Amino acid sequence: MRELVVLGSTGSIGTQTLEVVSHFPEKFRVRALVARRQVARLAEQARRFLPDSVVLLDPSGRQALEEALRGTPTGVYVGMEAAEAVASDPEADLVVSALVGFAGLRPTLAALRAGKRVALANKESLVVAGHLMRALEQSSGAQIVPVDSEHSAIFQCLQGEPRERIEKLILTASGGPFRTHSRAELERVTPDQALRHPNWSMGAKITIDSATLMNKGLEVIEAHWLFGIEPERIEVLVHPQSIVHSMIQFVDGSIKAQLSLPDMRLPIQYALTYPDRLQAPYPRLDWSRVRQLDFEPPDVERFPALRLAYRALDRGGSAPAVLNAANEVAVSLFLEGRIPFTRIPVLVEAAMESLPWEPEPDLETLEAIDRETRRWTLQRAGSSNPVQK
Repeated sequence: MRELVVLGSTGSIGTQTLEVVSHFPEKFRVRALVARRQVARLAEQARRFLPDSVVLLDPSGRQALEEALRGTPTGVYVGMEAAEAVASDPEADLVVSALVGFAGLRPTLAALRAGKRVALANKESLVVAGHLMRALEQSSGAQIVPVDSEHSAIFQCLQGEPRERIEKLILTASGGPFRTHSRAELERVTPDQALRHPNWSMGAKITIDSATLMNKGLEVIEAHWLFGIEPERIEVLVHPQSIVHSMIQFVDGSIKAQLSLPDMRLPIQYALTYPDRLQAPYPRLDWSRVRQLDFEPPDVERFPALRLAYRALDRGGSAPAVLNAANEVAVSLFLEGRIPFTRIPVLVEAAMESLPWEPEPDLETLEAIDRETRRWTLQRAGSSNPVQK
C-alpha cells in the first residue's frame, strides 16, 4: 500500500490521478490533497478518499472548506508552508506534482529534498529550476518519474537501454487546434477556439500552451533535465493523430516508440505503479481503424514559442524562468480577452530580451525573477490588473 500525496488534486491531472487510484484501492491510500482554490471540488474529493490532510493554497477559502469537511477525520490547512509539509511527510511514499505553473515549485522541491518518488506533471518546476531539482534528486535519493505523455513515452522506451546509446530524442506534438491556420487566421482566434484541443482533455493553461506550441518548448527543456540530453539532440515533430507519444533514435539508426490512444490516465498510471504495469480498464488502440500516421516539422514562423524555448534552454541560467513567467502572464491575459493570441509569444520574447540574466540562480533569486517578470510583462501588455499565478 503506497501512501499518496496529490499536489493539484482539483485540476485535470489531479482528478485523473484520483480516478486511476480508485481502480486500485488495495495499492494506494490518499494521504493528502493540495489544491489552489477550488473549495467545493477539494471537499468532494476529501469526503470520497478521506485523506489525513487537505491543503488549500488560497487561505480565503479555509472557513468554507472546514465547514464542508466538518465531521470527517480530515484536517484542513492553508498556505504554501502546509503544502511543503505534506509533500515532505515522512509517511508519504509518492507525491504527484500536478499544481499548474510556478506555484508547484516549492512543494515539489520539498518532496525531492525529503527523498520521495515524485510523479512529475508540473513541467514548470523543471523548466524554471531543473538544475536545483536534479541536484536534490541525486543528493537525497529521490526519484522523478515523468507524467507528461511525451516524457513518459521516452522514459518507457529507455527501460533496459543504456543512455550513452541514444542518438536523439523525438518529441511528438499534436500541433494543437490551429495547425493549419494562416498567420491572418491566428490573429483572430478566440480563447474558446483555443481551448478546443482536437485530441487531449487538459486544463486551460496547458491547452493554450499546446495551441501556441509553447507546451512543446517547455517539454524540450524538461527532456534536457530529465534525460541529460543536449538541446541539439532533442527534436520535435508534429503528429496530428497523437498516437505515437514520442520516440528514441539510437546510435545504430533504430527507433523505439511508445504508442497508445491519447489518454492521460495511461502515463499517470505508469508513473504511479512503475516499475510494474497493472491491468487497466481504459480503451485500447484498434489497429484495424488506424489508417495513417502523419509527421511534419513544426512551423516556428507561425508558432515562434517553440523557437523561444530552445533559445532559453541554450542560454540557461534564469532565461527559462523568464520564459515561463512571461508566458503564464500572457496566457492569462489571452484567456481573459485582454490580448490577442499572437501576442503571447511577442510578450515572452520581449521579456527575454529586456530583463536581466542570472547565470546560476538559487531558489530565492528565481522567485524574485518570477515576480519581476510578471510585473514587467503586465506593464508591457498595458495592464495594471494583477494576473494570478
